[in-house]
Amino acid sequence: MADAEQSDVSSVSTIAVTAAVGAVIFLFVLLCSIGRKEKKENDKDENDQQVKKSEKISEKGSKRSRANVRSKKTAHVPLSHPWLCCTLKGHGANILSADFSPNGKYFLTAAEDRSLMLWSVKEFPQKEHKFIRGTVELDHATKVSFSPDSKAFLTCLFNENTIRIFRIGKKEDTGNVTLAASFDFPKTHSAEIISIGISSSGKFIMTCHRDTQLNVWTIKGELLAAIDTHQMNNSYGAVSHCGRFVASSGFTPDIKVWEVVFDKSGNFKEAKRAFELKGHGAGVHSFSFNSDSSRMVSVSKDGTWKYWNTDVKYEYDQDPKLLLTGTLSNPCLRLIVLSPDARTIVIAGDTTISVCNALTGKEEEVIENVHSESISSLIFDISGKYFVSMGDKHAQVFHNITGYRATVADLEEKERKSPGGAMKERLRVQIQEARSSLSAIMDAATNGHADSK
Repeated sequence: MADAEQSDVSSVSTIAVTAAVGAVIFLFVLLCSIGRKEKKENDKDENDQQVKKSEKISEKGSKRSRANVRSKKTAHVPLSHPWLCCTLKGHGANILSADFSPNGKYFLTAAEDRSLMLWSVKEFPQKEHKFIRGTVELDHATKVSFSPDSKAFLTCLFNENTIRIFRIGKKEDTGNVTLAASFDFPKTHSAEIISIGISSSGKFIMTCHRDTQLNVWTIKGELLAAIDTHQMNNSYGAVSHCGRFVASSGFTPDIKVWEVVFDKSGNFKEAKRAFELKGHGAGVHSFSFNSDSSRMVSVSKDGTWKYWNTDVKYEYDQDPKLLLTGTLSNPCLRLIVLSPDARTIVIAGDTTISVCNALTGKEEEVIENVHSESISSLIFDISGKYFVSMGDKHAQVFHNITGYRATVADLEEKERKSPGGAMKERLRVQIQEARSSLSAIMDAATNGHADSK
């Protein structure tokens, strides 16, 4: 019996020890499991932190990349070219439009930052270029055009899509020149205004709209005529420098010209169809008149530009005569201007400018990378000495070298045909003056010149 009790005690002890060992093992496994779980969670937290850190770095990098792209896009690289007269700087945003005053004294620019700047033309050859600043309140101007007396100018408002008149005045106390808004035209048409102009007589103002409408107004904002151009949509419109005609181009491969007629008392009579320029194979991007409207140029989607003799008696059904057809050296070219004397044709598009001799049709110069962004406006001054392009925050003013060369060649031909006497002598003086001017410009260029084409 004693042996049985001793055996029971031994069994109980064995069970107790086994239970204790099992409890220890279970506790150890539990602790290991908890440790592994905490380690996994810590590792996960560290990984998440690393991912977030990487994402932040990546995001910062991408922002820097985008900022670099933007800075590269808008960065101004100074243009170097022997024909360049000067670069006008001052606007804080892209220049959209510009115009020269009829008296030849001022050059006006308008930009997206609501600024208007009035420059002195006589300061173009100088190193410093002062300007008078104005502001378009609560809007910005997309187009500008001087009045015939050079004392006011038109602006086309982007948001309001109408015309606002500004007057150029002087402060009584200081005598400083001011640019002050005068009044707005009534908004009678909803389609976007793409071109504006005022006649040299001051009798009418033109607005050309994105659809097929071309409006003729009084200078007080009274609508005289609404012309349907029947071109599906308008791409460009202009008032001739002589003040007689308005014209438009668009989807159709022609340019339509109307004469704005007034009676002897100065009252508006009608806007009648004058003539059309036909011959392009596709829509016309833009066109330009010379000073007396005896010549015109046009540039088309068909990859050509054309030079026309418009000195015809259209009232007797005479059609304009095509003088030259040129092939565009770059398909991006879509803005075209003709010099006042009809000797130089300048075509621009993207950041490139092509300069052609209107007498020969020869492309004499191609100027690339003129602006950091696409060229938005192109214009000659009234003397024909300069042509100016706008495409970013700066206006690039170029000497009309082709014009000087064409003038010399034209005068030499006239001298050759002249019978002699006083006329021949006058021509020789003019030739010498043109040669001297050309030589002075080219000698002033310090950066060399690639051979002309």
